[in-house]
Amino acid sequence: MTTRHKPKLAEALEACRTVPPDKPNILKTLLAVQSALGHVPTSGISLIAQMLGVTDAQVAGVLSYYSDLRTQSPGRHLIRVCMGESCAANHGVRVLRAIQDHVRVAVGDRAQAERFTVEQMSCAGNCAVSPTVMIDEDLCGRVTPSGIQSLLEPYK
Repeated sequence: MTTRHKPKLAEALEACRTVPPDKPNILKTLLAVQSALGHVPTSGISLIAQMLGVTDAQVAGVLSYYSDLRTQSPGRHLIRVCMGESCAANHGVRVLRAIQDHVRVAVGDRAQAERFTVEQMSCAGNCAVSPTVMIDEDLCGRVTPSGIQSLLEPYK
């Protein structure tokens, strides 16, 4: 683990110590670490497992299972495209492709001098105005492939 992550990781883990030791909440702990660092460094799996009293495999299993958890720090702006039923039915896949083409990045990777990371999400809860894209904390509805350039302009 790099030294720049160690203090923040330790702080995030300390905040999770309120979880009763007899029932470790791996997901809650990983979400706290990601909130503090922007991602969960794989080099911290052993430390997290040790603090929770579980195996490295259990922590790694939860980390790899939940798509909201990431092991790489995201770009400056996180673009999440909803792939829920309504968004998928309203051409969410086309929106995703248009975003990937525009920022020149695959899902889960960083692009353009680490400016953007593109991810898929299960449901944004914005079905009435699908397809939906979240950029950082901004929720955008009725997104079209032709509107991607103007949508992303403020985030450059």
